[in-house]
Amino acid sequence: MFNNSFSSSLSSPPPTISTPAATTATTISSPSSNPSSRYENQKRRDWNTFCQYLRNHRPPLSLSLCSGAHVLEFLRYLDQFGKTKVHNPSCPFFGLPNPPAPCPCPLRQAWGSLDALIGRLRAAYEEHGGKPEANPFGAKAVRLYLREVRDFQAKARGVSYQKKRKKPKPMLALPTPRAS
Repeated sequence: MFNNSFSSSLSSPPPTISTPAATTATTISSPSSNPSSRYENQKRRDWNTFCQYLRNHRPPLSLSLCSGAHVLEFLRYLDQFGKTKVHNPSCPFFGLPNPPAPCPCPLRQAWGSLDALIGRLRAAYEEHGGKPEANPFGAKAVRLYLREVRDFQAKARGVSYQKKRKKPKPMLALPTPRAS
């Protein structure tokens, strides 16, 4: 479906490859005078990786033609670079949080990493002039896919993901006067 020119090494992220100026998607260039936060740097790298993916896609895709289906294809492609063991239902360790022995189950991208990636790409899309209502990273199919990944990984590990709730602030007890 696409020309995979990325390294298939599991220990390192896909390398960035320079391409000719006539590309189908824009990349973010980092201004040297403005120091960026870790979040902004990661968002820029994620955006550049996604744009590179679109250029390497066969046939190449322009950002304006990108849909939620292409985002799902990108997420599935990234799975090969994952570092999280996700047990298959047929694995004897399926549902065990700490398996006692190694198994041949695949390494995948962790749900939390995919969720954070989509959040950064969603923001980058809009920063580059994309309309929020046309944002492929916010498509219903992408949200459903992330939910399925979260639920499956929770079952495979035997751990449930619960929404974190804010703990109420403890009330300070006022000292009560003692009768002497």
